[in-house]
Order: sequence, then C-alpha cells, then structure tokens
Amino acid sequence: MKLENVVPWGRNLAEYREMHLYSDADKHKNILGCGDGPASINSELTQLGVNITSIDPTYKFSKDEIAQRVDATASVVSEELRRNREDFVWKNIANIDDLIELRLSAMNMFLTDYESGVKEGRYIYQELPKLDFKDNSFDLAWSSHFLFLYSEHFDFEFHKSSILEMLRVANEVRVFPLLDLKNEKSVHLKPLLRFLKEKGYIYEIQKSDYEFQKGADEMLRIFKVKDKDAS
Repeated sequence: MKLENVVPWGRNLAEYREMHLYSDADKHKNILGCGDGPASINSELTQLGVNITSIDPTYKFSKDEIAQRVDATASVVSEELRRNREDFVWKNIANIDDLIELRLSAMNMFLTDYESGVKEGRYIYQELPKLDFKDNSFDLAWSSHFLFLYSEHFDFEFHKSSILEMLRVANEVRVFPLLDLKNEKSVHLKPLLRFLKEKGYIYEIQKSDYEFQKGADEMLRIFKVKDKDAS
C-alpha cells in the first residue's frame, strides 16, 4: 500500500460507542480494532484502562508521514463533502465545519498517541484477511467503515476470509456499516449471512445509534461457535 493512496479519516470514542453499541459491559473486554486507521479510539480507551489493539496497513508509516498525509488531504475531503452533503445525515453532526473539526481532533489525538502506542504494541501493522495473533486472543474484534463499505474493491471471498479470521482470534465480531459507498446494502451481505448460517454461527443485525452515511445505521454482530469447520 502506498501512503499517497490513503485518505486518513479518524473517528472518536463517542462515534464508536454509537456505531458498535460499545457499552460499560464491554469495558473489561480485550478488543481488536481491524482497520482503525487514524481514529482516536485506541488512545481514548487506553486512557480509560481498556485493553485494545488496533491494526491497520497505515501503521507501517511514521507519525510524520501520516501527519503530512492528513494535512495534504484535509481540504480535498472537505470540498468533496460539500459537493456531496446530501448523501449524509446531519443529525449527530451539525454541519461540515463541525465534522472537519471532529475528524481533525480525533486524528491529532491519534498522532499524539501513535509513537508510544507503537512501542506498547497497541498499533500494529497488519491487515485482513490474515492476522498474526493466536486463536482466541481477544474477546471482541470490530471493523469500522472497511468491510462491506468497500464492496467494489474487495470481493466476497475477501469478506468471508476476513470475518472468519476475526472469529478465529476473537469470541465476537462487530461490523459497521452494512452499506457500500453508494449507500446500498453490500452485495456481499446476503451470501455472507447464508454462509454463517450454514456453518452454525450465531449472528444478528442490530440497529446502531449512529447514522451519518444515509441509511447506514445497522451493525452485524457475530458470535463465536466453538469446534466449527468454517473452511
């Protein structure tokens, strides 16, 4: 992956709480964030004493390199949002200026924490669908704005392999949102649900407390089933 192809976009703890229905019942869980990117979620949860590890391909780059990319893309993203503001729900976030301020604040918090987090093993350069963790290393693994969203870029096999890998290393998986970039249900969702049902996995689609992309207000929650052949 080349950094010039990345558009950094960081979300904060409040948003993760709403997207993934993260609650006080989860605070004692060991969490794996898949594709957390420059979000402040790791920094904020770490400050609260939560055990969280974030993986992302951008973590192979230095703090300065990521910061430069944030600066280079902020104005481009802002203009893109202004052109397509009708594609979003301005409820939790009032307007584009507030959104940009929110994103930059989250990314600055991430950058402040990044180097110490790398040393502590909280930010690790890895990417789906192959993870270098032992089986059952985590209680909860989540994907935010990666799986399903980029359905045109990643095929069904990638989605299936990625979710199975998350289930290998964690007891529970949460994925948000279930729409693609065109605001349509991912073409991979139904076949994935059929596959999970065939293999005996327990899953549910829950209404989240978050909607910014129009119609993106549901989360897929999958629970570990032991001793299942899911190949």
